[in-house]
Amino acid sequence: MSAPYRIRQYGDPVLKQVANEVSEIDGALVRLIDDMLDTMYDEPGLGLAAPQVGVKKRIFVYDLLAGEDPRVLINPVIEESDGEWVYDEGCLSVRGLSWNIVRPKQVLITGRDLDGNEVSIEADELEARLFQHEMDHLNGILLVEHLDDEQKRDAKRILRQRADAGDTSVGAMGSELGLRLPDASGLSLP
Repeated sequence: MSAPYRIRQYGDPVLKQVANEVSEIDGALVRLIDDMLDTMYDEPGLGLAAPQVGVKKRIFVYDLLAGEDPRVLINPVIEESDGEWVYDEGCLSVRGLSWNIVRPKQVLITGRDLDGNEVSIEADELEARLFQHEMDHLNGILLVEHLDDEQKRDAKRILRQRADAGDTSVGAMGSELGLRLPDASGLSLP
């Protein structure tokens, strides 16, 4: 069975737009979230934001336990962050490339669950990084915007070559430049 959605790739305008607040949790939203989870697992990934499937809503789904603990955050807000952590980070919308990215080590994130209940999560390391990464998507920010100028030039050249060739899959282009390829989750593991 194929994924319900196609993951939007670098260059798709929806990825650069700020997502809208969710005003109502209804059956259509539940179906969207179920389809997002199916798409995330099919890729496979650790997290997926609605803009990555072309939907401009402030929602992301995630599961750090590979199918064992699917979760959703609706209208999330990072309230606090602290520390610094460098980690090899990739993205399903910038397929096949990853970079060491510096982000806060801990965050406090709030939002709503699927039942409309307010949730507050204190996250550290990988979970904190996942939340920050997905929040970037909700704010129209892509992973490549966290790169230094030289890394951005290299990444854009690779992505332009892929687009010209009609290829958005993981390929040899990243390794030609000495860029690391992430594991299948999109976030490389140490």
